[in-house]
Order: sequence, then structure tokens, then C-alpha cells
Amino acid sequence: MTDRPLAGKVAVVTGGSRGLGRAMVRGFAAAGADVFITSRKLEDCTALAEEIEREHGRRAVPYAAHVGHWDECDALVDAAYDAFGNVDVLVNNAGLAPTYPSLEEVSEELFDKVMNVNLKGPFRLSALIGTRMAQGDGGSIINISSSAAVRPMVGDVPYAAAKGGLNVITAGFALALGPRVRVNAIMAGPFLTDMSRGWDMEAFEKDALAYPLRRAGQPDEIVGAALFFASDASSYTTGTLLPVDGGRGVMTAGSA
Repeated sequence: MTDRPLAGKVAVVTGGSRGLGRAMVRGFAAAGADVFITSRKLEDCTALAEEIEREHGRRAVPYAAHVGHWDECDALVDAAYDAFGNVDVLVNNAGLAPTYPSLEEVSEELFDKVMNVNLKGPFRLSALIGTRMAQGDGGSIINISSSAAVRPMVGDVPYAAAKGGLNVITAGFALALGPRVRVNAIMAGPFLTDMSRGWDMEAFEKDALAYPLRRAGQPDEIVGAALFFASDASSYTTGTLLPVDGGRGVMTAGSA
């Protein structure tokens, strides 16, 4: 892989202004890509876009959208193609994992919100952008799933279900969009992002002792996997679910 494996490429990253999304935006720009940064907060996207253009000399376009809303996904796609004329990489990263006191107290509003952001939005964006990719020069779609999809916990059942669904559409879209479009997923484990602020860190650190790497990840540690899937290095890889989870997936059942 060259130092700039994404030179001349355009990447769209949802949830791109912070956490894992921010790390991937920065990694893609350093690898030569222009970036379309979208999240619900335009000011955060704009600040990162200015940083990218200043530090990496790449074009960066900020855009505010709520990917849980079907019509906003449609508008997002139009805006990305209006800005760049093409999209080579789509990263469905935007996610939502609200806490709840008990399963019986999960409201319909909370359940729908989790499904909309984590599953419905990626489905719609993949359908729209993936179809254009398949009709053009091809491309790569990267879904940011979670180890919760295969190792759910009591406190994240709706989120885990949505990520399980994301794994399913990864396989489905790989079939539907091949051979010109590759569709893969990163099953992220626990990372120290804004989402982790609500964790009981004492309990987590105790649980993490059972992980092979015995810790949570830092956001930059997802970038290598994302660059692999975004670049030609993964030219013969599609429909793959890649755990990037500190080894959580190899833990024995009941150890978490």
C-alpha cells in the first residue's frame, strides 16, 4: 500500500465529526482522499473540515443531517454528489446507543430511534450511493458495526439488534452490488469516545481484564481497518465482518 492509497478518492463519513468518525475522516484525508463530513451538528463538521483543509490540503465539505430520517439521507446523497460529482467510499458510522433502566422500560421512541440511526439510515445510504457506485466506477461501503451484534449485553439489546441487522445488510448489499462495489463491516469493540462517557468505568476496567488486550481502544486504532476496506488493498474482500475489538470476540461465553 502506498503512502496515499486514497489519492483522488472521495469519502463520505456519517457521524464524521467526532469519535471513530473523526478519526477515520482524518485518516482518509492523510491517505489522500477528499472528504464529505456529515453529522447532526454542522458547527462540529465545519470545524473538522477546516482542520482537514489546513493540515492535509484536501477538500473537506461539512454537511448537517440526521441519518435516521429517510428524506435527510436522500438530501445528503444529493449534496455529496453535487459537491464532488462522485463518491468512492461510504462509511456508515453514525450510531446511537442510549441507556435504559430495564428492558421493560425501553420506550417505543427509544427503540425506533436506535433502529433508525443504526440500521435504517445505513440501508438507505447504501442503497442510494451503492447503486450509483455500481453504475459508475465502483467503490467501497464500510459499515461500522459492533461486537455487541454477536455478544449482546443486557444494557444494549436494541443497539445490538440494530448492529446485528447491519451485519445482515452488509452481506445482502455485498451480493446486490457486486462485482463493482465491495461492502464490508468493522465490528468495533469498546472504544474510548464520547459514547463511553456514560460507562461505569470501574466495572468496564474489571471486565476488560478478560479481553486479550485488556483495555478499550483509542479512536485512531480503527483507522487501519477502515483504510484497508477503503483502498485497493481489499480488492478481493467483500461481505466480511472484521472484529476490531481488543479480542472481545474470542472471550468465552458468559465471561463479560
